[in-house]
Order: sequence, then structure tokens, then C-alpha cells
Amino acid sequence: MEFRDQLQRKITISENPKRIISLVPSQTELLFDLGLEDNIAGITKFCVYPEGLRTRKKIVGGTKSVHIEKVKALQPDLILCNKEENTREMMLELEKIAPVHVSDIYCLEDAFKLMRQYGKIFQKEARVESMIAEVREKKKKLEAKTKGKRIKKVGYFIWKDPLMVAGKETFINELLELNRFDNVFSGRYPETTLEELQNLELDLILLSSEPYPFKEKHKEIFKDIDAEIELVDGEFFSWYGSRLIQAMDYFLNLQDQASVSL
Repeated sequence: MEFRDQLQRKITISENPKRIISLVPSQTELLFDLGLEDNIAGITKFCVYPEGLRTRKKIVGGTKSVHIEKVKALQPDLILCNKEENTREMMLELEKIAPVHVSDIYCLEDAFKLMRQYGKIFQKEARVESMIAEVREKKKKLEAKTKGKRIKKVGYFIWKDPLMVAGKETFINELLELNRFDNVFSGRYPETTLEELQNLELDLILLSSEPYPFKEKHKEIFKDIDAEIELVDGEFFSWYGSRLIQAMDYFLNLQDQASVSL
């Protein structure tokens, strides 16, 4: 089979790959939910879902660096990467071992396209379409719930030292907009300061659980900012694939909280 991945790179894949290495946690979860656990040969140390998978599969490293020899020893038919999660240098080395499929996700439609590609590659098209339909249905409920609500100006924090946020050119921003949150930061992942925050007239500060694990105690950092502060589950704002089904439920519950609703 010949495909173009989400970077429009042409790759040739054997029919129904039997040995897959996934170097992206959300894509690993998607493979599992498609019923492909037996086909997964290797994963990263950050592939924590489903629970227990790391005890059953070979760990080949992290998302930014892998042990090339461990990958080679697993004799994969296909390696799954992501433009943002993995490095270009790593991908070039991996291409010497097996075909490398690279995802590139900025919006929900990108996520659906990736899911459909996986459906075709792994002959799971019916299951993928069912997943997408479920996400779309729940998205409609969320849009109905937020209709007419005042849009809130937000900053979505992903790192503490230095303070870093997710900007408008991210998948996270797509899900913020879905919740009627107006991201005040442009770019990808800019740094900011408390002084800058004081001038942005934020309504809401969202502290993500990943990649930096913000906790209740970290709200104190922003005590001088005139804005509401909420801890949020970063996996629901940044993971794509099958996680989107749970994410829509999470967002519906989030909208019920008085602190983020009108």
C-alpha cells in the first residue's frame, strides 16, 4: 500500500502491518482502542494508557529520543510518529529501519483524517467511523451547551519555569475555542511573565496537568492576577484520536462548573 502521511510524505506500507512501534502516547491509545494491542511491538515510556500496557510491551525510549538498536531489534513493519512530539533527526534514523508515518495535528479535522488513515492502514475503517461519529455527536451537545455564553479570555499554561502557554497555533487552541475560550496568546508555545499577564485582562487562567504537572499549590503564583484560576486535565486538551470521545464528556462537565461558566 502506498500512502501520504500528514506531512504529505509518500510511504509504502505492507498490507496490514503486523508489528507496529508507536512513539506517541495518544496514538498508542488509539491503536489499543482499535483492537490492535497484539500488533503493538514497541512504545515509549510515556505511553501510559491503557494502564498496564508498558508492562506488556517493549519500551524503546521517550518521545524525543529512542534507542535505535531496540527499535531495530523489534523488526517493525511500521513506525508511528508525530511532527511535534518527535524530532526530525530521530525520524530520519528510524526511516532506515522501517516506513515512518508522521501525523501533524492542528484541529479536529486533522485528528479525524489521521484516524481514517489508521482505519485504512489497519483495516479498521468501520471502527474508526464509529469513533468519529461519537465525537461529532458529543461535540454538538457541547456546542449547544455553550451557545450564547460569553467568550472568556484565557491563558492555558503548560510550564512553570519559565512560564509557558499554548498559543493559537496548536491543537490545544482548537479545543479551547470549542469551549468558547479566547486564547490571548499567539504562536505555538510562547513564554510569558507575571508582568505581562497583569496587562492582558484575562478572565481565566487554566493550569494544565501536563507536560508540567500543575497542582493546587501553584495557583499561588498567580495570586496578583485578576482572573479566575482552574486546574485542568491536559490530556483532554492535547490528546487526539479515541481520547476525544472522553474529552467531549470532560468539556461538558467543565462547562457545568460555576467558575468557568457564566
